[in-house]
Amino acid sequence: MVFLGADAGQPMQKREKSFGIQMLSVQPDTKPKGCAGCNRKIKDRYLLKALDKYWHEDCLKCACCDCRLGEVGSTLYTKANLILCRRDYLRLFGVTGNCAACSKLIPAFEMVMRAKENVYHLDCFACQLCNQRFCVGDKFFLKNNMILCQTDYEEGLMKEGYAPQVR
Repeated sequence: MVFLGADAGQPMQKREKSFGIQMLSVQPDTKPKGCAGCNRKIKDRYLLKALDKYWHEDCLKCACCDCRLGEVGSTLYTKANLILCRRDYLRLFGVTGNCAACSKLIPAFEMVMRAKENVYHLDCFACQLCNQRFCVGDKFFLKNNMILCQTDYEEGLMKEGYAPQVR
């Protein structure tokens, strides 16, 4: 028996090497720093520090979607000389896999459910006999590599001639 925990629905990709973004307050008595994005002096009230460089808030953007990285989180990703948000990094370079229920491809950026070594689309994570969807905290069972709700699991045990152990 497994309880569906609050950490379910994590991205399929294991944590990649990422870099932090710090928002710093500019001190009025310090010499203005140069922006790594536009090469102009940073005279704003705040600046970002990432990749050991200083940036205007508007200059530190994802190379694909142009989102301001200081606003979407405190992490950025780099590869192939690109600065990327998490979603675009996973979309471009993430590892994909197949859903254990439907066998269709799961994009690397998509949220998934896991049961032991099996990975599922969120929509596919349901009892494979009655199609009951699971919510956080629900019990589910993995028997012969099938996800089962408690009712179907117990009915299967009764047919096999023994009662489930309740702990």
